[in-house]
Amino acid sequence: MIEEIIKQIRGGDIRSIARAISWIENDLTGKEALIDGLFKHTGKARILGITGPPGSGKSSLLNHIIQLEREKGKKIAVLAIDPSSPFTGGAILGDRVRMQKHATDAGVFIRSMASRGHLGGVAGATADALKVLDAAGFDLIIIETIGVGQTEIEVMNIVDLVMLVLVPGLGDEIQALKAGVMEIGDIFVINKCDKDEASRVKAEVEYVLHLKNEGDEEKSNPIFMTSATQNIGLQELVDGIDDQFRRMEENGRLSQRRLKRLELELKHILTSKIQAHVHKFLNTDNNLSDWLRQLANRQATPYQLVNRKVSQVLKELKE
Repeated sequence: MIEEIIKQIRGGDIRSIARAISWIENDLTGKEALIDGLFKHTGKARILGITGPPGSGKSSLLNHIIQLEREKGKKIAVLAIDPSSPFTGGAILGDRVRMQKHATDAGVFIRSMASRGHLGGVAGATADALKVLDAAGFDLIIIETIGVGQTEIEVMNIVDLVMLVLVPGLGDEIQALKAGVMEIGDIFVINKCDKDEASRVKAEVEYVLHLKNEGDEEKSNPIFMTSATQNIGLQELVDGIDDQFRRMEENGRLSQRRLKRLELELKHILTSKIQAHVHKFLNTDNNLSDWLRQLANRQATPYQLVNRKVSQVLKELKE
């Protein structure tokens, strides 16, 4: 069954791709075998992350990027990470609502993924969903994050290139520039450049980047002025994205970033597996209330209790 689904995914079958992502999101049996079966067919797609404050026009820019890349004949996949409904756990915002004009294009696959409370601006299943889309033969995969400000730094760990979108008039430009999210951007976009103070925001970004890169021109990050509604600077932005990917391929930064991504993924899987086995051995679900009672009554201390439980696990491993 899994072999057949993998074959269909590699053939670009949209229903199989959507089914596989749902499989991953719901953490169903066989998910690991599916990902392992697809893994050797990955590593070809370019992966772009788009992040920035709410209201900066990320979705509008994304619409134009899709259109311009499609005109070059590229197959595009989009994962739009949305806040979760507190009632259903599903995505509150729908992909077809925001990018409806591309919904019927056979060369474009768009999928909303609920964050489900996952911090960092991306969904927990995003990394595995990327493998499905990569193996399916998409040339460019774009992740649009929730738009929650400083917590969106996790996107840098799962993409090749990060595009940070800023906009004048939100009243928090200075705060945005101070945030950790500034550190992760490879390309910076000042959207709604037809508005007042756009030039000031650009000057502030240039100043912060100068400090970040210590004046080293080799580390410089391109800044683009765009207006999605006025159709300003969009072709220049798309060309700049392509140029940045090309430069990263030539100087080896792309392969380094992908190797780092594999390292983080391996550590995450290893930690998750060990954690699961430890919880199972200690029967954490059933014993947790008793441990909490001991702590609340000051019959034990946190480190003492945990160290004792870890010793139990290590003793079992030695035996």
